[in-house]
Amino acid sequence: MLTKKKRLLFQKQAEIAKSISHPLRIAIVDFLKDGDQCVCDIAEHIGSERSNVSRHLSVLVGCGVLEYRKEGLKVIYNLKAPCILDFFSCMTTCLKQQAEDNERLLAAL
Repeated sequence: MLTKKKRLLFQKQAEIAKSISHPLRIAIVDFLKDGDQCVCDIAEHIGSERSNVSRHLSVLVGCGVLEYRKEGLKVIYNLKAPCILDFFSCMTTCLKQQAEDNERLLAAL
């Protein structure tokens, strides 16, 4: 039987998973793995409008994946929880395994 504490933990984990479940948010996190970036550079890198990027950044800040600071008129973002990159690495491993499994299945036909 799940305890109340475990249920709450799983709920919060699901909220984080939901917050990173958009391709642009994954691209933002990936871009920030190389260091702090301002909104303007993030928007240019992912090829989206600043207003759209700002909304996605807000979601990532809200769930604790990113944090920001102001430098004059610029807002600079960085990974607050760089361990999220381990999760993305794990997903890439799963995708590679899935591709290998599909190749083996096709070869057997």
